[in-house]
Amino acid sequence: MRERHLKDRMKLSAIVAIVCLGGVLTNSPIAADDDHTPIGEAVKDLPLFDAHVHYKEPAWSHSPVKSVIELMDKNGVAMALVSSTPDEGTIMLWEYAPNRIVPELRPYHGSAGSSNWTKMKGMDAYLEGRLETYPHEGIGEFHIRQLDMSDEPLFRQIIAMAKERDLYLHVHSGPEPVRWLYSLDPEVKIIWAHAGLSTPAAGVYELMEQYPGLLADTSLREYDILGNGENLDPEWLEIVFDFQDRLMIGSDTWINNQWDNYSEIMSKNRLWLSRLPRKVAEKIAYQNAERVFGREISMDQIGTK
Repeated sequence: MRERHLKDRMKLSAIVAIVCLGGVLTNSPIAADDDHTPIGEAVKDLPLFDAHVHYKEPAWSHSPVKSVIELMDKNGVAMALVSSTPDEGTIMLWEYAPNRIVPELRPYHGSAGSSNWTKMKGMDAYLEGRLETYPHEGIGEFHIRQLDMSDEPLFRQIIAMAKERDLYLHVHSGPEPVRWLYSLDPEVKIIWAHAGLSTPAAGVYELMEQYPGLLADTSLREYDILGNGENLDPEWLEIVFDFQDRLMIGSDTWINNQWDNYSEIMSKNRLWLSRLPRKVAEKIAYQNAERVFGREISMDQIGTK
């Protein structure tokens, strides 16, 4: 499928090379419609939507809710999509700062973790109960480490819960589980966590191209995108430009060390966004999240709850 678009992406690569070098396109038909000058230092003025935050139990004493919001403020993070182990962590943050937190329901609780959650008795009832009690706007982030066809009934129930409430599934997996979920229901709404994490850029492009409704967060991908540090990675730039309406940044605060390094993580995200044209950077920084979650996101939210 990628071969069909080789010529188009070769043209795109030429555009990207000029953008990375800070040049202005004067002879490109694309340049006639848009300014492709990198946003540069002005990226600091953009609000950020962090699309991959966890507030897990070990963080509750390490980073009290007030300090989490203050850390978001420090880094210009206006809003965050939060899931936690257990879900009480998400609710704590949401209750403290409801205008800054978009809650989503993670299945992990008690003895149910990333490797066994689909096998836990009563998981469907647990999810249904939490969704009825709290205003979650997604289900996940959850792991599908390997496909197990015996899990199909549970996933059909989860998809039904999500569709009934118009929610996204936030899925941590390789490409095949995503394809499997779409085979269960082509209309399922998915955010692909970490853009596949260890999936090579070519595989990320292929899956995003195959499923036009698929979104992805780029948490833990900052260094892949940054490439050699001087210019952004060419393959990732193709992904960024071609799917600019479907990407969101993220931090993945899965351990306390990620909270300790939160400012550095956000700085790296702003660094790669700074090398994109303003219109593209704005989409990925916050505008895609505005559309997906029906929010208004701005720097005016910094310092508020």
